[in-house]
Amino acid sequence: MDRKNAAIISYLTIIGWLIAYLITNGDKRDSFVKYNLKQSFGLIISQFAFGIAAGILTSIMPSLSFINYFAIVFLILWIFGIINVVNSVEKPIPVIGRLFEDKFNFIK
Repeated sequence: MDRKNAAIISYLTIIGWLIAYLITNGDKRDSFVKYNLKQSFGLIISQFAFGIAAGILTSIMPSLSFINYFAIVFLILWIFGIINVVNSVEKPIPVIGRLFEDKFNFIK
C-alpha cells in the first residue's frame, strides 16, 4: 500500500486508523504516514472527548443541546486532514493539529 492511501485510510474512523497502523510497517513506517496517523488519532480522540462532554452537558442542561451542532467542526477538520494528505503536505490540522505533533509516541 502506498503512503497516500495509508494516510487517507487513517482518517476513516478508528477502524480505518487501525488498518492503516497495522498495514504500514512499524519499523520502516514513512514519516508522512506516521505524521498523519498522529493527526488522525488526535482528531479521533478529540471528537470522542467532545462527544462525551457534550452528552454530559446536554443531559444536565437540555437547553444547551445546540452544542451538539459544533460537531460539524470535526467534519471540517477531517476534510482539512484529507486535503493535506491528497496534497502530500505534513501540515497540522487547524486548531488542534499542533497539539498532537509530538504526542502518541507509540506510533513509530
